[in-house]
Amino acid sequence: MRIALLGGTGDIGQGLALRWGRDTDHQLLVGSRDPERARRRAEAYETELDGRGADGRLSGFENAMAADRADVVVLSVPAYHLVDTIEAVADRLDDETVLVTPAVGMKRDADGFHYNRPDAGSVAALAADAAPAAVPVVGAFHNLPADGLADLDREFEWDTLVFGEDADANAVVADLADGIEGLRALDVGGLANAPEVEAVTPLLINVAMDNEGLEDLGVRFE
Repeated sequence: MRIALLGGTGDIGQGLALRWGRDTDHQLLVGSRDPERARRRAEAYETELDGRGADGRLSGFENAMAADRADVVVLSVPAYHLVDTIEAVADRLDDETVLVTPAVGMKRDADGFHYNRPDAGSVAALAADAAPAAVPVVGAFHNLPADGLADLDREFEWDTLVFGEDADANAVVADLADGIEGLRALDVGGLANAPEVEAVTPLLINVAMDNEGLEDLGVRFE
């Protein structure tokens, strides 16, 4: 499987690249608006994996070129860059591409972080509206702490909630998630359930910030 991580030089992109690079044999395409930066980060990820005895396959490209080469495109960008990123690569996507969004809209005030629900109803809905009509959009990887994911010395048992309107696309993303050691994918239905999933992320950040010993907090449903 060829997975493009658009914005793959950022926190969540780094974590997913390192975990998939260590735990799977997928070909990973690190995307960025700056192709040179993408190449440097891909090389850095490969170096880290090589130092741990893992033979990760990573390469760096400008976002559109990464999307053009991929079976699955992960939008590992902040919510405020989501639509622009999709529009920049839209002509490289088709009905055989699965588009994945882990983005969450948040705002912060004196009381902590809060879910910033967009007018469309969710960030995933924004992605679905911006994507070409034939391209399935799947939500996943929202509630994962980026620093913990990128720390390959960290062992965990976390769940990621997967939702979308295309059952086959959901299954593809669930399989990718399950390929990461310690991560379990749970199906939570269609895009209408996106707000409930996205809103968990600021809650987890607040709990982690306000309670000693709960840094890099994930969730597990039992």
